[in-house]
Amino acid sequence: MTRRSLVLTHEAARHWFRRSLPPHVFAIPVEDAGAPDNIDAAKTWTLNGGDWRGFLSAYCASFVAISLFIA
Repeated sequence: MTRRSLVLTHEAARHWFRRSLPPHVFAIPVEDAGAPDNIDAAKTWTLNGGDWRGFLSAYCASFVAISLFIA
């Protein structure tokens, strides 16, 4: 026998589409929280000094180019 909940919508969701989704969509699986793939991805996506230097040089170059274009 299947068990049905009294309320078929998720009242905490404000958007009409999120309200229409079943409750299992909002459940976060515990075993996926610290998966090794996620830990490896977090290590590779950290910014080091070279990344910041490249970002700042591109930002400064575009700022100078726009300043010269406006002036």
